[in-house]
Order: sequence, then C-alpha cells, then structure tokens
Amino acid sequence: MLKEDILKILKSDGGYISGEDICSRCHVSRTAVWKAVKRLKEEGYQIDAVRNRGYRLLPGTDVLNDAEIGEVLSDIPFLKEFRFFPTIDSTNKAAKLLAEEGSSGPALVVADEQTAGRGRRGRTWISPPGTGIWMSILLRPDLPAEKSSMITLVSALAVTEGIREVTGVACGIKWPNDIVADGRKICGILTEMSTDMDGISYIVTGIGINANTEEFPPEIAAVASSLKIETGKTVPRAEITGAVMRKFAVHYEKFVCEGSFQGLKDLYEGYLVNKGREVAVLDPKGEYRGVAEGITDDGELLVRTEDGSVHTVLSGEVSVRGIYSYT
Repeated sequence: MLKEDILKILKSDGGYISGEDICSRCHVSRTAVWKAVKRLKEEGYQIDAVRNRGYRLLPGTDVLNDAEIGEVLSDIPFLKEFRFFPTIDSTNKAAKLLAEEGSSGPALVVADEQTAGRGRRGRTWISPPGTGIWMSILLRPDLPAEKSSMITLVSALAVTEGIREVTGVACGIKWPNDIVADGRKICGILTEMSTDMDGISYIVTGIGINANTEEFPPEIAAVASSLKIETGKTVPRAEITGAVMRKFAVHYEKFVCEGSFQGLKDLYEGYLVNKGREVAVLDPKGEYRGVAEGITDDGELLVRTEDGSVHTVLSGEVSVRGIYSYT
C-alpha cells in the first residue's frame, strides 16, 4: 500500500525527502502522496512538512500497530504467529484462546490497550492506550510441569536486556517477576499454565511494561515508574517489543534445550537487585529476613538468615530493602 511504502521511505532516509522524490519512487501523484501522509499523521506518526524541503519523520515518534509490530518481528523465526489488537480485555486471555483454538505457538499477542489487565494475585494492571507494552507469549514447551515457573525468569531476563539495549535504562530484576529502575517498578510478568494428562498443555507469559506513562495514580506513584520518566523522552514501543522478543527467543531455546536454568543463572544474577541485599520474605508460615545470595539452578531464591542457615524460597512475596518503600 502507498501509505506503508511512504513510511518505509521516510524511515530509511531519516532527513527531509521531497514530495517529487516520493512521487517518483512510488509512481503516484503529489495529491496521492499528500493524502497518504495525512493518513499517517492521523495514525499518530509525527511527520514534518516544509515547503521546498519535503517531508520528514520526526524523532520520538511512537506508534504501535499491526504494521509496526510485524516489521520488528520479521527477523525472529522463533515466532510462528502474532496478533495485534488496538484494544482488548487481556492479552493473556487472547493468547489462551489462541491455544484453545489449536495454535502450536510460539505466538505473540500485543495490544495498545487492555481493559481488564491483571497482575499477580488477581491485582489490576492499569493498561491505558498509547502508554505501555502489553504483550503475552504463548508457548508449548516439552518440559515437566514443575519447571514452568522458570519461564517467568526467562521472560524477566529478556525484558531487562531488551529495555537496556533500546533505551539504555539501567533496569534490574526483583525476583522473581518484576523489573525495576531506580527502585521503582517498570514491568510486571504474569505466567499462567494449562496442563493435561500428558503434562504441560501450554504456557502463557504476560508482560506489561510501563513505557510512555507520564504519571501514575497517587496510590502507586511512589513505587511505579516508566521508561519515559526514567529517560525523559518518548521511547519506541514497537522497537522495544522486537528487542525483548529477540532476547526471549535466544534464552528460551537455551532453557528448553538444557531443561534447567543453570546456563542462564549467572546472566540472570548479574541483573538481580535482590542479590547481596537484605530481603523480607513474606512466608505463609511467618515473615523472616535475611540476605539474598542468588538463585538455584531451578530459579529459587537463596536467603541466608542471621543464624547462618540458608533458606530456599520457591515463590511468593519478597521485599527488597530500598525498593517499593521497604526501608
């Protein structure tokens, strides 16, 4: 389509390109070019038009749509299919529906807005349009069910590296499923599993990244942040999505091939904000505190208490001193 062709030209050239040049390349009239540029602007692309100079795609443009997602995923053979929704209730629900309809995966569902996003323990995840990266990955791993929780760690590693690569934000991982920057949460991960008589039927891991959010409700403003707040500028959501998925493909295939997190353990611990710091473990049997020493090959958190004993934390709430108002 003409609109997509013009967008590719503007992206590849970087600077101003004359309307005449675009007409020549696309074999269309100036009126057709003007109409196509107008439609691109209506979709959110920031295009500067200057008489005698032409058109230029302005830096800082952030548009999330089917075409942008398709472009950034085009070089990731790991993914077999993807779906984009301008608005949806939940990307996790959509990914599970794909599985129930017979998708073999790996598949990716991305939305610009979620109306019923969820975090862990049924908490609401605010997902307004134009602000975040709301995505879910459908997987059908050949793994024992007890290893499914490690998919969360694989996802956290991929998100951390993808964000760092594109934005330069020095984010880290708060075990097991939060990504933090400057002590505040910028991403949450929710992994859900369906099993049958043969083991894992499918796994859906949902990722919610606060990308271009400028402010948060008062009740979470002290503990939440976004990539835009951290960098002071608009970040490209589609590009970050692509970077995260490229990292995920590499780490996931290594994890499944080895059947353990051992090969990724050192890399993960390099980003682990818990390591070497005092943590409070909110165990159902009673809260206790200690110093996190890293993780096991199965992704469990190791916590050494004052008496010298080392506890293995399988799951649950872990507070880290200096993060989320834990002082």
